[in-house]
Amino acid sequence: MTWAEYLGWYRQFLGIQVRYRTKLVRIEPAAGFFRLHLEVNGVPQVETTRKIIFANGVAGTGGPYVPPILADLPRTLYAHTADAIDFEALRGKTVAVLGAAASAFDAAGVALESGAQAVHLFARRSAIASLPVIRIREYPGAYCNYPQLPDAARWFQAWRFRQAGSTPSRNAIERAIAFPNFHIHLSAPWKSAREMGDRIVTQVNDDVFEFDFAIAGTGYFVDPTKRPELADFAQHIALWRDRYEPPEDLRDDYLGTHPYFGSAREYLEKVPGTAPYLKDIHVFNPAGFVSFGLPIGDIFSIRRDIPAIVSCISHDLFKEDWAHHEARITGDIAPDFENSLYAAAVWK
Repeated sequence: MTWAEYLGWYRQFLGIQVRYRTKLVRIEPAAGFFRLHLEVNGVPQVETTRKIIFANGVAGTGGPYVPPILADLPRTLYAHTADAIDFEALRGKTVAVLGAAASAFDAAGVALESGAQAVHLFARRSAIASLPVIRIREYPGAYCNYPQLPDAARWFQAWRFRQAGSTPSRNAIERAIAFPNFHIHLSAPWKSAREMGDRIVTQVNDDVFEFDFAIAGTGYFVDPTKRPELADFAQHIALWRDRYEPPEDLRDDYLGTHPYFGSAREYLEKVPGTAPYLKDIHVFNPAGFVSFGLPIGDIFSIRRDIPAIVSCISHDLFKEDWAHHEARITGDIAPDFENSLYAAAVWK
């Protein structure tokens, strides 16, 4: 609530116009600009722009990741933490939560507080991460210079983070473990899941469990080819798998589908010359994780990444419009005063 009030004040103080009920359906590249195909209050509308910034959150260059083992079940038996979950409907039910990061523990906590009979949280790793693995934000040297690191160094740090997993907050853990009917299963990936009546039957290691509902707290995937608004040109966007070949023991398909960004957090071409307009699309969302070492778009990345984007946009537009700026700089303008103002004081 406090954060929402702050954003409201920020918008009002700076006079930022926010247009609600406006959905970007498609970006159509044109000569020197983009046509934005929008739905405004459900009505199609086309507008034009020369630059685009995607500041559209964790799903902005992909979407919620649902493990395949859940995806084959009826949609009535599971949800992702990105969904609007009816937690009250889970009262008296036995609930499974897949994942061990913040969203998973938050979902478990709300389910328990809503009266779930029991909640079982399943983690693939052998322990819940207690320390942040990526420590770039802790000192300026790494924070400011990380984007200039070699590809191999940036890839290794992203891979290392993936191995350890995201860290839930202490408060999120304490919220869930306060309930005696909350159970954590470590080193417990699901081997199978099937529908039996209106329940889920799953095998985890050598045990079989039954649940009324499952919640995937499994985060988000990154893949620009899955975003409908990018469909006209997503195949031209350079991905990390196009630019860097990691050692065999560091391979990770998830990291490979992240865009390989330029210094201004802009898309780059997979093949030079095929889509030069990509440099005019800047991304301020977690898709920049591999390139810049942070889940871009959160509070910590504002000080470093926003200035880089704004500076590039200012430079590009100034350069493209130089003829107009030159005319304005060198053109005749009315003087601030006439010579008669100081004529009487001139030494003669």
